[in-house]
Amino acid sequence: MGTRLDQVTDVVAYHGEGPVWSARWGGLRWVDMLAGDVLSLRPDGSVGRRHVGAIAAALRPRRGGGAVIGVERGFALEDADGALHPLGELWRDRSIRMNEGGCDPDGRFYCGSTSGEGRPGAAALHRLDPDGDVRVVVEGLTVSNGLDWSPDGALAYHNDTPSRAIAVYDYDREAGLTGRRVLARLDHLPDGLTVDAEGGVWTALFDGGAVRRYSPRGELDAVIELPARQVTACAFGGAALDELYITTSREGLGPADDPLAGALFRAEPGVRGLPAREFAG
Repeated sequence: MGTRLDQVTDVVAYHGEGPVWSARWGGLRWVDMLAGDVLSLRPDGSVGRRHVGAIAAALRPRRGGGAVIGVERGFALEDADGALHPLGELWRDRSIRMNEGGCDPDGRFYCGSTSGEGRPGAAALHRLDPDGDVRVVVEGLTVSNGLDWSPDGALAYHNDTPSRAIAVYDYDREAGLTGRRVLARLDHLPDGLTVDAEGGVWTALFDGGAVRRYSPRGELDAVIELPARQVTACAFGGAALDELYITTSREGLGPADDPLAGALFRAEPGVRGLPAREFAG
């Protein structure tokens, strides 16, 4: 697989996260999570920015237009005309916030939480159904991060970052996520992840300056190195879904540290991705 890598933007985010490509909204969006902003890559290469709350954790397109967004302690819906509708707080503990998420094959949106102190077991994975119902689907997490499904929708991959492992679940519409086991153990902290059209699992290494691809059997078979250490997430985009967009973070860094951290990068990995799964609500 090729490893061509380009820097797409200047340093535009303090904590860039959660890239998502959708033709429905005209290309790539990602978040400057701790600033509470949704960023968009314009055709001329400039970056749009929209403030949606104290935290902009994750987002996915809605089938009817607009977006579903994980915000500080819950969810919000963006209409096709841009109107924003917060759905209410799910908990009161201000030390816990939403972090990262994704949509399942049945159009339900998941977002996982994290505590500011990284308290073991304090986080959970929450699911927003199209009818507005919200439920906790996985408990006992610490820093819930990347989440995506296999091409056939039968498996879900999830990173609970301090575990230093990529977990895999069986997925069924009625049973949900069951049968958790470890796909691969890592020597770094796994952050966001995405799955390509061949079933390969790409995960960002927050402390490793790279994105790695693991086969469906858990074998490491590709590495893309980044010129920034804190690599947060990746997603396929472009008209042919053959470009891998990669976000990075400046969180905890000094002004002179790691000068390209916070920029957006694009790789040509030699494999195509899958269209972003949409929220049915």
